[in-house]
Amino acid sequence: MSFNNLDTLYRQVIMDHYKNPRNRGSIEGNPMVVDMNNPTCGDRIQVYLQVEDGLVQEAKFDGEGCSISLSSASMMTQAIKGRPVDEALKMSELFSDLMQGKDIDEDGLDLGDIEALQGVAKFPARIKCATLAWKAMEKGVGEEKQD
Repeated sequence: MSFNNLDTLYRQVIMDHYKNPRNRGSIEGNPMVVDMNNPTCGDRIQVYLQVEDGLVQEAKFDGEGCSISLSSASMMTQAIKGRPVDEALKMSELFSDLMQGKDIDEDGLDLGDIEALQGVAKFPARIKCATLAWKAMEKGVGEEKQD
């Protein structure tokens, strides 16, 4: 597949997650909630996590922002749901590397739609948009691991 076709496909995936977000909303009960914002561009996100026995049982998000931040949150919640916390954190590390333009070794983890965001690395001002939800997840599960 040519670069232009791949770029077009990635844009379509990003816009699909933006227009039809997966896991948008809150979690009933007593979930972990992490609020974060990117004051540079105004993105604001809340990540809701239900973690039990070291497993991300449920992950949702809500907030306002650009197509990059909201599609990234949608992709992230899909990717980490049902995974052990350590895998979710490893995925976040891989995603951070991807955003820095590094070649990544997925170590058997399937990043799925997340790879569509790799082009963001070419736009340094947008990297914070893409990583906002991931940083919120890291903060939330990091606090959970300390308890």
